[in-house]
Amino acid sequence: MRMIRGLWRWRHNPLRRTTDLAEATAALIAVLVMLIAAPTVGIVTGSLAHDALVKAAREQRAQRYLVPATVVKVLPHPPVDSDPETSSARDAHRRVFARWTAPDGSRHRGPLATHPGADPGERFHLWTDAHGSPRGRPLDTATAATHAVLAGIGSAAATAGLVDGTRRLVVWRLMRRRYTEWDTAWAKAGQDWGRADAGS
Repeated sequence: MRMIRGLWRWRHNPLRRTTDLAEATAALIAVLVMLIAAPTVGIVTGSLAHDALVKAAREQRAQRYLVPATVVKVLPHPPVDSDPETSSARDAHRRVFARWTAPDGSRHRGPLATHPGADPGERFHLWTDAHGSPRGRPLDTATAATHAVLAGIGSAAATAGLVDGTRRLVVWRLMRRRYTEWDTAWAKAGQDWGRADAGS
């Protein structure tokens, strides 16, 4: 509000240049657009993302099943990797050869990843589709909400960045125009600069 009042009084300042007013107006418009458009875009994007993710989560829960599997044997570890991130992920799971029965009654066998302490004969649960193919854990509502919030925040930040980038481009063009006007004024004044009778 203080900036608006200051801009309103400054309009009639005799030292004001046209480019100064244009620059201040661009800044004011950018602030207003950021305050209105960025939150609006964020809310709309977050809402749309939430609806899409909740729908996807429902579909996954309807199409994926938690079935019991039995460890047949433990598979050897792959060769040691020097990358600490890869080795940490490898140590967090144990590769096993297991068997399980799909929701449609078909029997399956194959390599799977389970917890590090799994031993032959141990039972664990596995997410599959209706035909027994292994699938990832279904998306839960909390994760969907988190992703939607992040999408909304990201889109709002992107909108604010786009508006600020546009403002900076406008200011840059105004500065170039201002420098051109200064060069023209100096070129006109340069002929008489320093002469004693320049003001006469």
